[in-house]
Amino acid sequence: MPLALLQALRSRWFAWGVHASLWVLLYVVIMNAGGHAPPFHDSRAATFPAQSSAPIGRLDGLFATALWPKPSAGTNSANPFFTRYFVPAPSPAAPPPTTRKIEVTYQGFYETGDSPKNAVLKVGDAFVIARIGAPVATNLFVAQATMQSLTLTNLVAQTNLLLLNAKKEIEVPVK
Repeated sequence: MPLALLQALRSRWFAWGVHASLWVLLYVVIMNAGGHAPPFHDSRAATFPAQSSAPIGRLDGLFATALWPKPSAGTNSANPFFTRYFVPAPSPAAPPPTTRKIEVTYQGFYETGDSPKNAVLKVGDAFVIARIGAPVATNLFVAQATMQSLTLTNLVAQTNLLLLNAKKEIEVPVK
C-alpha cells in the first residue's frame, strides 16, 4: 500500500469521520425500525357464485324410504350365506396346566455372625428372604448365594442360575 494511503487511514480525522457516519447510520436505522404495514383492505368480489342448472327438487322422491322393498316376514327358509361346512370339529377340552411361570429377581444376600446366608429375592411382586436350603416357591430351593449370582435347585436336581438384579422367568409346578 502506498504511504499516503496508510497515513490517511491512520489519521484522526478519518477515525472521527467513520465514527460519526456510524452514529448517523444508527440514527437512521432506529428511526425507521418500526416499519409500516402495507395498506391492505377488503375488496369486493368481482364474480358471483355459480348457480346449479340441474333440477334437484325432484330427487327427494327417488330416495324416499317408502319406495324401498319391504323385507319378507319371518320365513323358515335357511340363510343361503350361512354354512357349517367350514366350522372345525369341536376339540376335546385341554387338560389344566401342571406348571406355572414366575418371575424371580436376585437382590443380594446378607449374613449375621455365624448364621447361614439369607438370600433376598423378589418373586413376582413380593420380596422373599430365604436361607440356604429353604424353599422359595413350589419345589424350588436356594442352593448357593454369592455376591453376583444365586443358584436355585428343585427336587430332581435341575439348577437355575440367577444373576444379581436380573429378572428370570422360572417354571414351577402348580400346587
